[in-house]
Amino acid sequence: MSSGDMAKPLLGHQNTESDPNTPAAGRTIGVLGSGDFARSLAIRLVCSGFKVVVGSRNPKRKASLFPSAAEVTFQAEAVKKTDVIFVAVFREHYSTLCDLADVLAGKILVDVSNNTEINHHKESNAEYLASLFPACTVVKGFNVVSAWTLQSGARDGNKQVLICSNNQEAKRTVAEIAQVMGFTPVDMGCMSSACEIENIPLRLLPTWKIPIFLSLGLFLCFFTYNLIRQVIHPYIREQKNKLYKIPVEVVNTTLPCVSYVMLSLVYLPGVLAACLQLYYGTKYRRFPDWLDQWLQHRKQIGLLSFFCAALHAVYSLCLPMRRSHRYQLIEMAAKQAMEKKTNVWVEAEVWRMEIYISVGIIALGLLSLLAITSLPSIANSLNWREFSFIQSTLGFTALVVSTLHTLTYGWSRAFDENQYKFYLPPTYTLTLLVPCTVILAKVVFNLPCIRQRLVRIRRGWEKGRYVKFVLPSATGEYSSGETSSNV
Repeated sequence: MSSGDMAKPLLGHQNTESDPNTPAAGRTIGVLGSGDFARSLAIRLVCSGFKVVVGSRNPKRKASLFPSAAEVTFQAEAVKKTDVIFVAVFREHYSTLCDLADVLAGKILVDVSNNTEINHHKESNAEYLASLFPACTVVKGFNVVSAWTLQSGARDGNKQVLICSNNQEAKRTVAEIAQVMGFTPVDMGCMSSACEIENIPLRLLPTWKIPIFLSLGLFLCFFTYNLIRQVIHPYIREQKNKLYKIPVEVVNTTLPCVSYVMLSLVYLPGVLAACLQLYYGTKYRRFPDWLDQWLQHRKQIGLLSFFCAALHAVYSLCLPMRRSHRYQLIEMAAKQAMEKKTNVWVEAEVWRMEIYISVGIIALGLLSLLAITSLPSIANSLNWREFSFIQSTLGFTALVVSTLHTLTYGWSRAFDENQYKFYLPPTYTLTLLVPCTVILAKVVFNLPCIRQRLVRIRRGWEKGRYVKFVLPSATGEYSSGETSSNV
């Protein structure tokens, strides 16, 4: 981005006429540093109504990079003009500020730095800064916000600003500044939390690792299985080279298997959790760690299921575009002409494909709805009943429709001995095991006798405990007593 562009913030100048009771009215904020983050921070502060003083070692050269409303001067001059200073320099440059120790005494330093590696140093950057300037109050904050978010506005990025410090008043001051800037401050406690806050921007998809490895494992298993059936079997038994099937056809056969099984794995932990609650007769007994982790990763598993289903749809649309498919059509037409077949219409196959495609489109539509409503911006606009209906009821409907899609694909092929290559059953028959188990369990749990017991458990009822009850007497008065809750 050019210097001219940096001088023109994406945000309009809002809050210029602020309430005199707000921190934006007349408060001057200092920024030490002239990098990308410092410039974006200065732009956002100016747009929020603050007076900004930027401290730089080369103010004349850097002044053109900042908005005209911001004052760019030497570091010592900038420190003297404000009590709240954002330290937007890297950790290795903290020592260059030691000459300002006397001027910085008693001021609030907001450390916005991050490391290049998780736990790269024994102590956090904020704790290191506090050790260099013991006369200052250090607050860790704004490090989880990107420079782009600062320029474009909180509505286009994460609105949360994590803050921690050993001084409550300093935290309150920085939190007020964050609120005026349009962010949501989150108090993370004392300075010992700074290390965890600094590690957050460095983590790469921490909640996605298990689902991604799970999906890759399933993909490799089904891909190998399909490779044996579609490529290796004809090569060994018929000496036919069908390696050309690997890039598209084998992959396209694998993707729906992964998507279908992953979708069933979204609802299987709920079934297991219900079984444990029925077995122990309480909802207060802790689930095993593996089940608890499984329940927490259902959103990511569902999104990966949708991703595989979407890829399957694209691959399927591209099947007729392959050169091999065209050759096969020509070969089939020539063979039928030689055999003088005038009518090759098979009513059962026509209906099977029509139903198969139609049900598949419906399943993909339902999965799309589940994926969209899992986004925070959409989920926040739904109340709990709406969100639960879409994710639970429509999600289970998507599983049932996907099962119908798989069954119509198989039709009567499961009973055709030619479909068993190396005595291995068709791939889709294997994918039916987990989803059908989930569907059958859901049907059982919806039986009145089991459903009522499960509802009671989830409302606080516990087996083997005595609870108080109140019964109306014949005279209309109420009498109390005790009974065992497992009766």
